[in-house]
Parts: sequence; C-alpha cells; structure tokens
Amino acid sequence: MPDSQPQPPHSPVPPGPAGHGALLLSGARLTDGRTVDVRLRRGRIEAVGTAGSLTAAHPSGPCARVDLTGYLLLPAPAEPHAHGDTALTADVPGPVSHEPEDVQRRVTEAALLQLGHGATALRTHVRVGDVPGLGALIAVLRARRTLRGLAELTAVAVPRVLTGVAGADGLAMLRDAVKMGADVVGGCPDLDPDPAGYVESVLEVAAEHGCPVDLHTDAADPARLARLAAMAGGLRPGVTVGPCDALGRLPAEVASRAADRLAAAGVAVLCLPQGPCAQGGEGGADRREGIAPVRLLRAAGVRVAAGSGALRDVSNPVGRGDPLEAAYLLASRHGLRPEDAYDAVSGTARATLGLPEVRVEAGFPAELLAVRGDGLAGALSLAYGRIVVHRGRVVARTSAVREYGDATTSTSTSTELGLPRQGRGRGERPEGWGPE
Repeated sequence: MPDSQPQPPHSPVPPGPAGHGALLLSGARLTDGRTVDVRLRRGRIEAVGTAGSLTAAHPSGPCARVDLTGYLLLPAPAEPHAHGDTALTADVPGPVSHEPEDVQRRVTEAALLQLGHGATALRTHVRVGDVPGLGALIAVLRARRTLRGLAELTAVAVPRVLTGVAGADGLAMLRDAVKMGADVVGGCPDLDPDPAGYVESVLEVAAEHGCPVDLHTDAADPARLARLAAMAGGLRPGVTVGPCDALGRLPAEVASRAADRLAAAGVAVLCLPQGPCAQGGEGGADRREGIAPVRLLRAAGVRVAAGSGALRDVSNPVGRGDPLEAAYLLASRHGLRPEDAYDAVSGTARATLGLPEVRVEAGFPAELLAVRGDGLAGALSLAYGRIVVHRGRVVARTSAVREYGDATTSTSTSTELGLPRQGRGRGERPEGWGPE
C-alpha cells in the first residue's frame, strides 16, 4: 500500500506545457531514511509508496520510469535573487551590451545553468530606465516565454532614482514596466537621495497593481531599516529586503531590535551566502565579508531565504548560481543545521516567491530534485549527480563519474576494505533520457 494517499491540490497547476503522462521515480531515498517509489502525473505527485510498491503500469497507459537508486529526493530549490540581465559578463571586454537580443541570451543561458543546479523557479532583477530603458525588461519577458515548461521565471523591475525631479521619469518607467509584465516592484533605496521617499513610491506602485516588493538594501542604517519596516508592514502579497549584510556588522542589541521590527512587519530577508551582487544593477559592489545575521533573524521569527546573487559578472566573477552551494555555506560557515540550510533555498525561498509548498507527498506539486547521496549533509557536501523535475517531467540532468588510477587495484582495495564505490546508476543514462 502507498505510504501517502492523494490529497486535494494545494493550488492550481500553472497553465502551459506539463508532464501529462505519468512518470515513476523508483528507489529514491527521502530525508527521513525511507526508500520509496514516487509516481508523478499532470504536474503533481500522484502517489508515494514503499520501494517496489508502485509499478510502471498506469490506468492511463504505460508510465515512464527513472531509477533513483543512490539518490536523495528533495523538494526542488528556487532562486529568489538572480541578476540575469548582467550574468555571464565578467569576461566581456568593454561596456556590457544592453541590446535586447544580448540580454535575452544572457538571461536564458543563466536560467538554464541554474536549472541544471536544481532551481525550477527563478526571480531575476532587471534594471529599468537610464541606459537600458525598458529594453532589458522586454528581453527578460521574451526569455520567460522561451523557458516556459523548463523553469518559471519572474522579473523584478529595478529603477534607479524615484524621487525629486530626476525621479519623475523613473516612476513613470516603473509603472510602465509593471503594465508590460514585470511581476515584482523592486529597487535600491540606498542609491536614491531620499531613501524613505523611494520606498514610499515603490510601495505605492506595488499597492496599485497588487505586486510583491523586493528591495536591495545593505541595512547599514538601522533607523532607515525601521522606517522601511514600518511602511511595509502588512503589505500584501509581501515585502522582501536583502542582502542586509551590514546588519551583521551592527552591535548585537541594535541588530536584534531591527530583526524584531522586521518580524513584526512580516518582512522577509534575502541573504546571499555566495557573495555580493550589484545593487540596483550597478557594478562594483561592496566586497566586505559577511552576510545577514541569519541565526539572529531566524530566532526573531524573520523568514530568511537564501539566493545566489551574481552569476559571473563584475560583482562576483566566479559566481556559480548554485542553490546547494548557498545551503552548504549556511551550514558550514553560519551554523545552520543542514535541514534548515536547505529549507532557506527551497521551502522558504518558494514561500518568499509566493509559490505553493512542495513536499514529497501525494497531492503536492512535482517540483523535485534528486541528488546523489544517502543523506542531506552528504548531498550538500558533494552534490555531483543531479536530476531535476519540473511540473512532473525531467528537465535537466547532471552526471559525474569518479575514477581512481588502476581500475583493478582500486576495485580490489575497495572490496577488501568495504569502501563505497561510485558508479553510473541505472538512472544516469548518457545515451538518452527515455524510460528504462
């Protein structure tokens, strides 16, 4: 008998292409230690049962099968803070091109790289006004259509100045961006001559259109952060601020008061464990070490998600855009348990993006990541082989094979000492992705 029976859907399945046929994920290990079969259909988890209890036969017809022996099955991560319009430009000679075709190519390539890491949903910040005008946003919206069925891409419109005479054009541009299809109203109040006025303008536009808000701030000024929290409190569908790295450099009692105000206002914090990003689309980010005080914020009741930030641009020329690396850093350098660290890039990241919850249980969305390993700590440590499922179908695979010197000697030594050996499992098929 299956361990988990179908439940009522938690939210409608998004329109567009999805895996309408059934897919059986067999022999996967869960974080609680169980080994299970998982059947997916129409973009959702249809059934979860003990290993061997579910078959490839289905009333609607044959069911494709992927063997996940040796893999840990997890809810897929999400990327809550990317900069696709400037991604992959660290080695570009001369000024970065803002031509829509170039931006679309960069956004699409960056999203596919991050999808390969496991992120099936991504939020990318895109500059509007100044040099790019609305061209970069148009490119992001085109990339979103290109990626449909592979990953969900949402756009944050990021104007530079919104107050005073200089800000009038930026405010008009921001409203136009939302009308064109930007999903989130964003920006960097720290770069405006009147930060409080900037936040007020952003919240006003967001309230007009019922959009979430996502603001860049280093949170170096606790009084300014308190005003932001007071203005943003209670706004629906929600407010996110980040990376708030300077909050960790404030005296503990000051940071604690700021955390309490953010928690009371329901403002989420987005941290960047992998390094800085260009605030508001500007180059030359502050490279001082440290991130937001994650444990302090969590203890205060603040919802804390983790993003990747820059992906090989001037702010971080070696940025990987890997959610599992962000989780690894939260665990290894900032003292979070592996479960809490992974939740910051998965469950909490999805909630921050306004996406439905994912669990490996029947009735939940089939947004999944299979990672080679027996447990979460090992998966965060290595995370070589990955299989990514979006809306019920496999959309990306990464395989890795490790070999040591003389194959005969290695095999003999491994057998004598009882050492683990990594080989290519039946679920890793370089010749094709079809059912086995």
